[in-house]
Amino acid sequence: MTPQNMFANLGSILASLMFFRAMFQQYFPHQLQNLLEKYSQRVMAFFYPYIQIRFNEFTGERLTRSEAYSAIENYLSSTTSMQAKRLKAEIGKNNQSLVLSMDDNEEVGDEFKGVRLWWASGKHGVRAQTLFNPVPDEKRHYRLTFHKKYRDLIIGPYLNHVLKEGKAIKVRNRQKKLYTNYGSYWSHVVFEHPATFQTLAMEPEKKQEIIDDLDAFSKAEEFYARIGRAWKRGYLLYGPPGTGKSTMIAAMANHLGYDIYDLELTAVRDNTELRRLLIETSSKSIIVIEDIDCSLDLTGQRRKKKKEKKESGEEEKEPKKKEEKEENENKSSQVTLSGLLNFIDGLWSACGGERLIVFTTNYVEKLDPALIRKGRMDKHIELSFCKFEAFKVLAKNYHKLEYHHLFPKISELFEEADMTPADVAEHLMPKSISGEATLCLESLILGLEKAIEEVKLKAEVEAKKIEESAKNEAKEEDK
Repeated sequence: MTPQNMFANLGSILASLMFFRAMFQQYFPHQLQNLLEKYSQRVMAFFYPYIQIRFNEFTGERLTRSEAYSAIENYLSSTTSMQAKRLKAEIGKNNQSLVLSMDDNEEVGDEFKGVRLWWASGKHGVRAQTLFNPVPDEKRHYRLTFHKKYRDLIIGPYLNHVLKEGKAIKVRNRQKKLYTNYGSYWSHVVFEHPATFQTLAMEPEKKQEIIDDLDAFSKAEEFYARIGRAWKRGYLLYGPPGTGKSTMIAAMANHLGYDIYDLELTAVRDNTELRRLLIETSSKSIIVIEDIDCSLDLTGQRRKKKKEKKESGEEEKEPKKKEEKEENENKSSQVTLSGLLNFIDGLWSACGGERLIVFTTNYVEKLDPALIRKGRMDKHIELSFCKFEAFKVLAKNYHKLEYHHLFPKISELFEEADMTPADVAEHLMPKSISGEATLCLESLILGLEKAIEEVKLKAEVEAKKIEESAKNEAKEEDK
């Protein structure tokens, strides 16, 4: 038989099959069709040793996008660019890089614990474009194929691995956000602060200790579940103004890839609104309350003083001023210390997981001990004045200096001077287009010498006050 006759016969057979299929679908009852399809699938399953799982892009009555589909899409985008012959390219969310993914009807392989399996992308249910439906309804899906003897391995550990890795990739690639509260609602902007632990002016040992603590927390989901604690951790950052507390928070967010919720307590009406804001925060986030000692009167001293005034019979001399004062107090935040404590580690704090709660303060001694005890603020980090090791980080950041002949003198001055990293950075900021490093270092030396003189002068003033006080006491004793 010639090749021409073979193709002619094959064409006749295919045409006949298509004719019989059309006749069967048109004239045979649907019940018989379904029954035949059911048993044909059983026969095929007997001879076909593979299992297929389909993950649709949209699920549910409201056609919400499937989280499983999104996680698989992220997972495959990181593994298929080297295998797939047809790829789709899109601009990433940062508008700076291309994101590659499998094109429709493409198939790639994967391997898990020595088991080979295959992923295929497809689309179905495409509806024709009409006047009322100008956009075609394309429903995409991923199809996973594997041998049936590996059912337990694939459905259990492998799919859990894919979903977990896909979600982790999403977190790494997402744009971090900076939230702030307006009343009981959050508003956000893209978080683009460039601070990292590499650029943070701090002693290397202390810096590494914080990094290790953050890494251990981010990987401790199973540990927190085992010991029965909410997956959260509190950080208290304290020290003089200008020591880098806000920069530390930005570095923490960039290191972990977390969003930041900057909570302004004075804008929160009461404890109920505070609780609502907490519920709306997402996991993998840092909840920040800066200058906690200035945010609200959380120690109850205001109420105590007011009660003492009432008991002593003191009254306002001017009724109008008294009414204005009461009106302002009614308008101010009614958040209490108890409400804030419940926010940190009460029952509602377990709504969500993998969250850091960070307080900052310039005066740690003003805070209520109940607010900063272990279990609420688990790690206390003092950000103090700049020392020579921290200065070297700034010198490298600002002028790419590993060493300079003025470094030994600067090291000696740092032993006596108290200067914040912010002040040191101001001296290192280039003052001209040339930006000569020597001029900046000489400016820093003058600043350090001036700071030492101010400390000595202050000590002399204090010594004179003590001496005069002692003389006055001696005179009173003589009288």
